[in-house]
Amino acid sequence: MIVPPPRHVIVVPCFNEAQRLPREAFLDYAAAHEEVHFLFVDDGSTDSTRDLLFDLRACSAGRIEVLVLDGNHGKAEAVRQGIRRAAELGPETFGYWDADLATPLDRIAVFAEVLETRPEIHMVMGSRIQLLGSDIQRSTLRHYSGRVMATLASLAVDLPVYDTQCGAKLFRNVRGVRWLFRKPFETRWLFDVEILARLGRLGRRRPAFDTRRCVCELPIPVWHDAPGSKIKMLDGFKAFWQLARIGWGYRCRR
Repeated sequence: MIVPPPRHVIVVPCFNEAQRLPREAFLDYAAAHEEVHFLFVDDGSTDSTRDLLFDLRACSAGRIEVLVLDGNHGKAEAVRQGIRRAAELGPETFGYWDADLATPLDRIAVFAEVLETRPEIHMVMGSRIQLLGSDIQRSTLRHYSGRVMATLASLAVDLPVYDTQCGAKLFRNVRGVRWLFRKPFETRWLFDVEILARLGRLGRRRPAFDTRRCVCELPIPVWHDAPGSKIKMLDGFKAFWQLARIGWGYRCRR
């Protein structure tokens, strides 16, 4: 019996997420949506995360897979390795989602609908915009530092993007998109910006991948900032230099 590939594969990078990962939420969603498979990537966790992921796989009726990396490589490489593995499974779309589910899983179907109904779109990005009727909960510090970072990211990639760092993104599984993940990223945390920068480079050669036409930034109605972030204050200072490096490396150099 030939088992058809899943329609959507969502990569979930994990590093010491044993206390934050909502086990039942993932299992319930996987049970109710057979078209969606999850690929959890253990990025060298030192707590009981790996045991938790293997338990999820055992309870998922084949809809959850686990990829274990040899040591801690950072979120960027965990996502990249996961996406490369996800693409091999042959889905229509693949993407990545934060393990703490700050963005609810019900957005997967909404993102997928954009790709299904708009053939010119190859990438859907969640955007944490505080609008009337939305429930975006972020600390004041993270909100304003995020706005500064988003402005600088827009300058780095020459795009009017509102939110590069929301951890919910979905891509069409086509050759050009897979190319974005071919090589390791230059930064450990700002790889979301690098994806846009790589897409901009590709779009200069292939108009179908022009970032202003093939990317859809979609406001999400619910996003809750979960405690236990791995990003520290020093990482924020480093990010400014990394953005400059991205801007120079992808826009100025040829």
